[in-house]
Amino acid sequence: MRNEIADRERWVALAILLALLALGYLVLIHPWWTRPMLELGERIDTLQQRDLRARMVLSQAPQLRERTEVFQEQVARLPGFLPERSPELATAALVQRLETAVLEASPGNRSCAIINRSPLSDVRQQRFPRVVVQARIRCGSPELAAVLHALESGSPRLFVDNLNILSQAHYMAAEQVDQGLGLDVSFDLYGYLQPLPGSADAR
Repeated sequence: MRNEIADRERWVALAILLALLALGYLVLIHPWWTRPMLELGERIDTLQQRDLRARMVLSQAPQLRERTEVFQEQVARLPGFLPERSPELATAALVQRLETAVLEASPGNRSCAIINRSPLSDVRQQRFPRVVVQARIRCGSPELAAVLHALESGSPRLFVDNLNILSQAHYMAAEQVDQGLGLDVSFDLYGYLQPLPGSADAR
């Protein structure tokens, strides 16, 4: 009987000891040692994954550079895009192209002259950026045909839209009509900027 009581007391003491050890672990060891170590392990795993992704990206850098160079070469071979890199420079180039076409059609602007040209903001979202200049000229019929042909047949490709032609013969002076300035013409002249790498497929 005494042995049974002694055994029972030993088991109770052991259970109390284990409970105290568990309590001590939860109070002292887990929050101050185990939890920080687990969090540190998670941070190490996260950093290792980031390092792996960074290494994979860096390993692809030569292929990305090669693809970018191929893209730029493809774009450079396309005559349709304006060579300028900004809308401001492209607008100036459009105006210069218009002035050249008018001057070639009518040297000295004797039978064709530019009345107005102004940039137009294109708010539409398009795959390729568009640069627009609103133009108004006064020309004779042959000169107008030459100007439009020169604008739309050169390189880089330009386009004429919203073409409006009004005859000025009913209110212009006779000497102006004789000079060939019988048509008041307004239109939008536009072209497209080169797409950025990755924004469009140039093929």
